[in-house]
Amino acid sequence: MSNSVLISACLLGEACRFDGRGKHNSELSNLLKDKTLIAVCPEVAGGLPIPRPPAEIVGDQVLRQNGEDVSLQFQSGAELCRDKGLAEGTNLAILKSRSPACGCGRVYDGTFSGTLVEGDGIFTQHLKAAGVNCISDEDFLSEKGH
Repeated sequence: MSNSVLISACLLGEACRFDGRGKHNSELSNLLKDKTLIAVCPEVAGGLPIPRPPAEIVGDQVLRQNGEDVSLQFQSGAELCRDKGLAEGTNLAILKSRSPACGCGRVYDGTFSGTLVEGDGIFTQHLKAAGVNCISDEDFLSEKGH
């Protein structure tokens, strides 16, 4: 079993989110201190800028609120980051909850109203199809009793 964990880069504090910020979680970092962390941001890997307008999954597309289709960038980044994780032999990914790229189990519904629905982000879909175990940062912390 691999000691490496694929992780959303924003969770380690990298300022790569749509709003130009990170979401560093020291509790998460502490729990993973003995692991090799492979930090990725599939949105940035797909060529999207920092900051960038928010996007949500609408059907089989990823759209910005103005209707601009950024599906290609999400798909491209997801493939690149998946391949990076697989090359390292990782079998676990800890991903930023609710993100259209990294959401795991629940994502925003595409109305930009803050409504959550069951589903996975584009990157998570690619990872699961490749057999990688995926868990959101929130679920990982709650399972660890934090």
